[in-house]
Amino acid sequence: MVIPSTHARIWQIKIGDPIGMSEWLTVTQQMICEFGATTRDPDPMHLDAVWAAQNGPFGGAIAYGFLTVSLLTTLFNSAVGDPTARERHTEGSYLNYGLDRVRLVAPVPAGASVRGHFTIADRRQDAQGRYITTVDFSVEIMGHDRPALVGQWLFMWIPPQT
Repeated sequence: MVIPSTHARIWQIKIGDPIGMSEWLTVTQQMICEFGATTRDPDPMHLDAVWAAQNGPFGGAIAYGFLTVSLLTTLFNSAVGDPTARERHTEGSYLNYGLDRVRLVAPVPAGASVRGHFTIADRRQDAQGRYITTVDFSVEIMGHDRPALVGQWLFMWIPPQT
């Protein structure tokens, strides 16, 4: 098996061992509004802080759950300290393969900071020679007892084509 140099540390981590923890990332109201515009979801619970404070169940605007999910890549890259630029012809390709057991446990208030925790849960090779890695993740909210998000993230490494 040829392992890409920039990901050697991840491949050396044993199943059950932590990959790492990301830096804190603040989820701003602007991020929430931009996500809402991109996904064409006009829900005022996310976009209108005054409306959300008066009418919503959380006392103010909250991040979209799918926004929190979409931050996994940024949080993961922060945790591993890995550059995003890769040479596909020498290092192979990394692709999202899916998510399992994803739960939105607690809402992320606008302006709150989150960070991700990542642990190798499984690693296997499929019939095509691709490596599927399952990563357990948890996204915590600063100052809150419950995580925002938990689940498993699967990603695939496709070896370079020779």
